[in-house]
Amino acid sequence: MTRTIRIGTRGSALALAQTGTVAEALEKAGSKVELVTVVTPGDRSSAPIAEIGVGVFTSALRDALADGTVDVAVHSYKDLPTKPDPRLSLAAVPPRADPRDALVARNGLTLGELPPGSRVGTGSPRRAAQIRALGLGLEIVPIRGNVDTRIRKVADGVLDAVVLARAGLARLGRLGEITEVLDPIQVLPAPAQGALAVECRVDDMDTEHLLQSIVDDEATRFAVAAERAMLAALEAGCNAPVGALADVVEDLDSSDDGTDRVVHRLSLRGVAAANWTADGAAVPGSAVDLLRASATGELTEGEQLGRALAAELLELGAGVLSGPERHSR
Repeated sequence: MTRTIRIGTRGSALALAQTGTVAEALEKAGSKVELVTVVTPGDRSSAPIAEIGVGVFTSALRDALADGTVDVAVHSYKDLPTKPDPRLSLAAVPPRADPRDALVARNGLTLGELPPGSRVGTGSPRRAAQIRALGLGLEIVPIRGNVDTRIRKVADGVLDAVVLARAGLARLGRLGEITEVLDPIQVLPAPAQGALAVECRVDDMDTEHLLQSIVDDEATRFAVAAERAMLAALEAGCNAPVGALADVVEDLDSSDDGTDRVVHRLSLRGVAAANWTADGAAVPGSAVDLLRASATGELTEGEQLGRALAAELLELGAGVLSGPERHSR
């Protein structure tokens, strides 16, 4: 009798859509699956994430996995703490969706077309700090809630625009509501944005091998490893304005005989804000300084690349991050 794989997920529409992509891949490969909804502390609270703490969307899922309630857990990778859980194995990182941020604005406007004073909603200090740094004179309004709740604030005239992850809108079939996809040159996404993390118990080798063979994408795993290594090395809290994006790029490598061959490497960009408050604004009496760095390295050396980029950012002044909760995430 074929074993049914119980997949743990949060109950939001976005979480169910994300988990559904993993379940579908397993079903196509012949596995039987069952989705099990797990309520997390982040789902129960409407308080700002800074007040709830690290792992609010992942801890209950991980506990359910560790105690055998479910066999697999699917997370938004950017929600996972950077410190590994010794009970669990990161079995697979599926192909990443477009990691960029997206604007949903009234009247089809882009970020640059919004008049000064326009109210832009986001719950992310990272987005807030980078948008403020553009000098457009926009008012950043902190918000929480699911995608429907946030976009409704624009439709109802409460806000002029909201900034969301493009990947989430894509998974919900709502790309048509985007008025601008933000260039990473303007706003770098969160480390691991657009990626999923699929975990199983560390001693469940059969499930781990199954997930690796069906769901895992090596290029995404390498890229996200670099981004999260940078975040961990900065010791930035879960709400620190830190952005990172690693791309797999083609490069030419010269051999001893003088011929060139095409190789793939990681190109990593990072940004960190100094002198910031919990909502991504400047500490009173100072300005938010955006510190930027970039580096290129070998595909298999993503973690070393991330740590090296973090060291460069620290030298530039990222060590004066002033926000709360400077624990790893």
